[in-house]
Amino acid sequence: MKAQPNANLAIVASLVSEGSRAAMLTAMLDGRYHPASELAYMAGIKPQTASFHLSKMADAGIVSVEQQGRHRYYGIRDPEVARMLESLLSIAPPAEIKSLRQADEDRAIRSARTCYDHLAGKLGTQLTASLLKMGVLDESHQQFEITASGEAFFKNFRIDLDRARAKRRSFSHKCLDWSERRHHLAGALGSVLLEKLLELKWIERLPKTRAVRVTEEGKKGFKATFGIEVDGL
Repeated sequence: MKAQPNANLAIVASLVSEGSRAAMLTAMLDGRYHPASELAYMAGIKPQTASFHLSKMADAGIVSVEQQGRHRYYGIRDPEVARMLESLLSIAPPAEIKSLRQADEDRAIRSARTCYDHLAGKLGTQLTASLLKMGVLDESHQQFEITASGEAFFKNFRIDLDRARAKRRSFSHKCLDWSERRHHLAGALGSVLLEKLLELKWIERLPKTRAVRVTEEGKKGFKATFGIEVDGL
């Protein structure tokens, strides 16, 4: 018997395949909520057009909406949607660079960025590789596993593993980095690690992009704790 296509999958695929919607979804992969006007600017379309697209994506369950007074803010619905979008980016052809500004933005995104709620880009894969080399993580299974010494490491780094494990989501899955073509740490563990790096002010978010910047304090911290040289990032 001929297999029937999944109607929901077809709807989602048709939504994310449209250029303006794809641009807005990529912007929302920073894990934050944005007004339609800001997403419209990022996608190069009118706010009314952006609102129309966002409404359709909200109806399909791809994005969620938060109301603040008269304003609406849109963000990726949950980590699983973000994971699906990041996977699509890993097989998509690179965007054509047409200006110096686009080249600078592309370089920043590839160097260090948020992938919804965890660290990605060159810095994300370097950090994951360092955790493996240090014996904090093990990658012999389908997802990363914390070793016995890793438990002690995260405790000393003031990360609450019990809180991370209590979250109703994947704990430490491997996320294929679309720019590095290697895995970085994702899931609840990746999320609390990103929170800690932001709390320590080793990295800081940049406005209107999901690129992050490594601070001077962060350069020292990454070197001392993980053996990572980040002067080139």
